[in-house]
Amino acid sequence: MHWPRLSLLSLLLLAHTAAAAPRPLEGQLKTGDLVFHTSRSQQSVAIRAATHSPLSHVGLVEVTPSGVFVVEAVQPVQRVPFAKWKARGVDGRILVLRPEQLPEQQRAAAVAEAKRHLGKPYDWRFGWGDEALYCSELARKAYSAAAGVDYGMMERLGSLDVKKLAPALQQRYGGKVPLDLELITPASLAADARLSVVYSDFQGLR
Repeated sequence: MHWPRLSLLSLLLLAHTAAAAPRPLEGQLKTGDLVFHTSRSQQSVAIRAATHSPLSHVGLVEVTPSGVFVVEAVQPVQRVPFAKWKARGVDGRILVLRPEQLPEQQRAAAVAEAKRHLGKPYDWRFGWGDEALYCSELARKAYSAAAGVDYGMMERLGSLDVKKLAPALQQRYGGKVPLDLELITPASLAADARLSVVYSDFQGLR
């Protein structure tokens, strides 16, 4: 079979079209990226109200030859395909942040550290022990252990907007709410200027 010859102009147009075509989101991701979305979980509303942010869940990306995955602290800590993780968020909207100042080796080490906790239960009381973890705790601890970098800012529970959540918190903690409890929120992680925006569906963030 003889294929028709393409003129130089045609080749240039084809190259330009290929270059201009947007890359699929999964193709833009790298191991170690932090991905955020608005969770559909029962406590998502409370987290958003307390932090004044649409971001209520975060996980770490792992890119492999067999696909793209997210390591996340839910019940239990697990590793799921990125497409499944993205679909769980409200309207499929996500924010992708990258610690570009860290080499790939350290980003990969952070994901490996997060995977070390696979199977552990979700921490509904937002403690800081390793026997159970919540999503933003897993992300912060992974980078702290692997790269010595603490992303986000620890905050007191009482410094968040929790007045309207008092009944729910009293039920969760069995009476007295530990307002001095220090925790890390998805919103605090996302506000760290050392993390670069790779992709965002959220208006007004960053």
